[in-house]
Amino acid sequence: MMRRPMAILAAAVLVFLLAACGGGKTDTMPETEDPSVTAADTTAESEETKSAEETEEDITTADAAVDVTTADPTAADTTAADETTADSIAADSTAADTTAAAAGPDLTYAGAAVLNGSVNESGKAYVSTAPDESALLIDTTGAVSVSDFTAEKNGDSDGDGCSDFGLNAAVLLKGGGIAQITDGTVTSSAEGANGIFCYGGGNDSAGDGTTLTVRNVSIQTSGSASCGIMTNGGGIMYAEDLIIATSGAASAAIRAGGGGIVYVSGGSYTANGPGSPAIYSAAKVCVSNAVLVSDLSEGVCIEGGNSAELVGCDLTANNTGGGKAAFLSSVMLCQPLPGDADSGTASFSMMGGTLTSKSGHVFHVTNTDAVISLSGAEILNEDSGNVLLSVCDDSLMGGAGSAVLNAEKQTLEGAILVGDNSSLRLNLTAGSRFTGYITGSIRNASGTVISEKAGSVSVTLDDDSRWTLTADSYVTSFSGNAANVSANGYTLYVNGAALSGTK
Repeated sequence: MMRRPMAILAAAVLVFLLAACGGGKTDTMPETEDPSVTAADTTAESEETKSAEETEEDITTADAAVDVTTADPTAADTTAADETTADSIAADSTAADTTAAAAGPDLTYAGAAVLNGSVNESGKAYVSTAPDESALLIDTTGAVSVSDFTAEKNGDSDGDGCSDFGLNAAVLLKGGGIAQITDGTVTSSAEGANGIFCYGGGNDSAGDGTTLTVRNVSIQTSGSASCGIMTNGGGIMYAEDLIIATSGAASAAIRAGGGGIVYVSGGSYTANGPGSPAIYSAAKVCVSNAVLVSDLSEGVCIEGGNSAELVGCDLTANNTGGGKAAFLSSVMLCQPLPGDADSGTASFSMMGGTLTSKSGHVFHVTNTDAVISLSGAEILNEDSGNVLLSVCDDSLMGGAGSAVLNAEKQTLEGAILVGDNSSLRLNLTAGSRFTGYITGSIRNASGTVISEKAGSVSVTLDDDSRWTLTADSYVTSFSGNAANVSANGYTLYVNGAALSGTK
């Protein structure tokens, strides 16, 4: 089978990005560090920290968490197909072997079956074996309902446009319409063939209103660059109770890009291929009450300026995919291109639920500003290195990291690593507990020194929260009652001086 240019390129780009945190296990961090760190070395906060601080004012756990099940479907920017619409849709189905429609430079869409206008269709089977052809193409400004269906896609992509424009997807919605797809099965075994794709007609959030609701559908993809569900160009998708499994490289179970939005409620979402997280967000992804699994990659990967929000979810990541990078991780927040950290602040929030990290660091921030907000989530770190968070250069992408970690009613455990050119603000509130230490002594898997002392680190501990040291720790500022710090035989250094008054 001939490999098509776009599929190869898309797979290579995503594998490269995800490999940045996917190859090699971090050596065990030393528990001590030279306490003679001077104020001159560490007091000046970086510009990245300032940016993260400004963002923190607007991003709290409560604000970031979105209950997908109660999202208003009539909102102007998130219009969903009303559940009663199907009763009033005219039963007018148009089938065609192909259809031509401009979408981006030199791009033409085709569908083995094409639905135009307002259509209510049920009990159909859609099959495509041709390159660059969807099994079902819905190209309309009207309202469409498809139910009790099967869609099967074979035939690799023969050109560009799969990830950006939805070319070659098994099921594709475009054209500004509002559609409901329910009770069906989608199978894709081609390269560059996403399962269900919602394309909003643009390259950013200024989409054309294309909105898709998908409910009770099973999706399986096996080719490279073949995500389970995806939005781009301002497309909006509501996914309810789906069962998704992907096995190809660069094939996230859930992916959003180009201003697209994906709201997920219920269901299970599993990515089994290399460079394939359960969630890949280059836009906005909100998930509630779902099971998320990644076997060879990060569980969640977020590009700078974009977000992923989890409420009541069970996320398991076993990042053993290998690669050339310094660290494995379960949740990575990054800017993939060196020097592009100013592209925005990556945001990850988790309220309730469970995060099981089987391999590597739980969180890794590199080459971007990032805000991580946690509230009542159970974090199970099964990696022997027991690193909770690393904020530092990455061996492939480079660039300092700047992070804010907000913990509310949260239990945290493990090492926090902050590189000498990176920064962190740790805020422990509402009865949070942190058992661990903060250091800047970092080596990668090959033993190369990444950093020898911590960068700018500020810790805020409210009256109801506690920190128990498990090794000497190094920060540049501390706000709170020192009596709420249990030294446990170790020392907390603030600007090189031991903090007095600890228990």
